[in-house]
Amino acid sequence: MQACYFAININQLCNMKENLYKVLTPQEWQIANATGTITTELDSKDGFVHLSNASQLSATLALYFSDYNEVILLLLELKSIKNKLIYEAVNPRSTRSGKFAHLYAALKLQHISKSWILRREAFAIPQDILLEAEMNMLAD
Repeated sequence: MQACYFAININQLCNMKENLYKVLTPQEWQIANATGTITTELDSKDGFVHLSNASQLSATLALYFSDYNEVILLLLELKSIKNKLIYEAVNPRSTRSGKFAHLYAALKLQHISKSWILRREAFAIPQDILLEAEMNMLAD
């Protein structure tokens, strides 16, 4: 499978102050705390760290973490990683839309400014609506 991405440098973004987040399983978080480096199997496979902004976060959780009752949400300290970030368009075959932040460097615990434990709650928004909201954010 060959991936096709279109990249722009973070300096070309209009809003350089947006927050970026990383979602981990509890096991991934435990390993990160033991090693000091945050990584996932997908990140290792793709060669970069997958990140989401606030408007992408709900769909990321619904699409990739639906089997978990609890995940760890990390807020990144952008000042320490911004020179290694590239925003890239999703693969054309993806259900996602827009550009996603990809970190082309090791993500260390020192790059995290805040963390939360997110627990699955009683109400869940259907994935189609989450993807629609993500697409609508592009139109604004």
